[in-house]
Amino acid sequence: MFSKEDILQIEQKGMTVAQIEAQLECFRKGFEFLKLKGAAAVGDGIMAPTEDEAEAYIKTWNDYKAEGHRITKFVPASGAASRMFKNMFEFLDADYDVPTTDFEKTFFARIHDFAFFDALNDACFLNEGKGVDALIEEGDYKAVVANMLGVDGLNYGQLPKGLLQFHSYDDCAKTPVEEHLTEAALYASSRGEAEVHFTVSGEHRELFEDLISRVLPEAQDKYKITYKVSLSEQKPSTDTIAVNMDNTPFRTADDKLLFRPGGHGALIENLNDLQSDIIFIKNIDNVVPDRLKPDTVFWKQVIAGVLVDTQRKIFAYLRMLDSGNFSHDDLEEIIRFVRHTLNSDVPGLKNLEDTELHIFLKKMLNRPTRVCGVVKNIGEPGGGPFLAYNPDGSISLQILESSQIDQNNPEYMKMFTQGTHFNPVDLVCAVRNYKGEKFNLPDHVDPATGFISYKSKDGKELKALELPGLWNGAMSKWNTIMVEVPLTTFNPVKTVNDLLRPQHQK
Repeated sequence: MFSKEDILQIEQKGMTVAQIEAQLECFRKGFEFLKLKGAAAVGDGIMAPTEDEAEAYIKTWNDYKAEGHRITKFVPASGAASRMFKNMFEFLDADYDVPTTDFEKTFFARIHDFAFFDALNDACFLNEGKGVDALIEEGDYKAVVANMLGVDGLNYGQLPKGLLQFHSYDDCAKTPVEEHLTEAALYASSRGEAEVHFTVSGEHRELFEDLISRVLPEAQDKYKITYKVSLSEQKPSTDTIAVNMDNTPFRTADDKLLFRPGGHGALIENLNDLQSDIIFIKNIDNVVPDRLKPDTVFWKQVIAGVLVDTQRKIFAYLRMLDSGNFSHDDLEEIIRFVRHTLNSDVPGLKNLEDTELHIFLKKMLNRPTRVCGVVKNIGEPGGGPFLAYNPDGSISLQILESSQIDQNNPEYMKMFTQGTHFNPVDLVCAVRNYKGEKFNLPDHVDPATGFISYKSKDGKELKALELPGLWNGAMSKWNTIMVEVPLTTFNPVKTVNDLLRPQHQK
């Protein structure tokens, strides 16, 4: 099937023919939908700490930081902002020249309220010889939009979200990158350092480096810490092969195999390269200005405290199991912990002999652990927390997307649509074992949780293989705890007009 040229192309990406053949088999066999027990809810898979409990968890987190552990804030930031401006691209292509849709009317009516207005005004003066207001007065609305999106203007149609000006301050406008640096100082710093890691695309890496080098001195002076900022790109070895509709390899016009990025699940490799003890994960666009950060900081410390508290209990149980100095009652206690704290259950556990139970419980406990903040469901698109069955018959907490659920199963779709909570991508992860050794995170991915999507290239239809999502199947075999956090901590920017919401204004 593969020529010498194909094999060379595969090897240059750091992949093997066996890996490609395994991917082709995924296309042929497809992926089974997950079997669900039910949507997680408060009291059934989701914790809702009281005020006193929250304060205790914050103390646990601050005590842990004081011990000098290494902490990193991990921010996937490679995504382009093009979808954020979908409505404005449509306006540029429309056969009318004045704002017509409600979205367009809102954009222009409140154009002064965007943090990037001054930069856009400067671009218009440079390219058109007049500012935004003059162009609008003349009815040249499309010139304004062209200067916002185009390469000769702000180029916001091609830049990643992390580099756009989101928030206005009295003396400047700040990007999501800057807001994440501030967050790191406020809840993820230790030993006088704040480590932040951004995943970026190769074409924009230099722009990220320039912005970070420009803003770091002031941030370090303000928060009296040293920042350690690092960047990485999605690895070519995590790309996936594309196929035709008959599952044969798709070839480009020059007869090359076509590879595509494997989705955010590929970032498990980048996450695995970090050497920290604790890693926070949060999306690039979920940030607020400083005036609203206290809630975010409070709840980030809460979920981190839950993680540290849980990890300490896991480590104590593992050391007990290692020592051999335990009773049957001790094993029963660990079973209760696995069921009620880690929300994992395996039918027939109590029927095992103590020797078998010891081996099984050690395997269950000795895994990476994550705490996921979840918010009440307000109809946002995306995944949610579910109790799902694993291939071995066990039940565990998972974050699932709609693509993983059988849309033809009315019972499952009811669970998905009526779920009480939503996944805002608000995670804190413990990635070392009780001996201090780092887990190899790819070992804990469930490869059966990828999915197939349909795309096109040069006018030809194709199938694409998406790897198990970073916080979905890529963390399927982790210990997972869900904590309810308030909606005030979830402020994504999916369209440019989302920046007009009160949460993103001065």
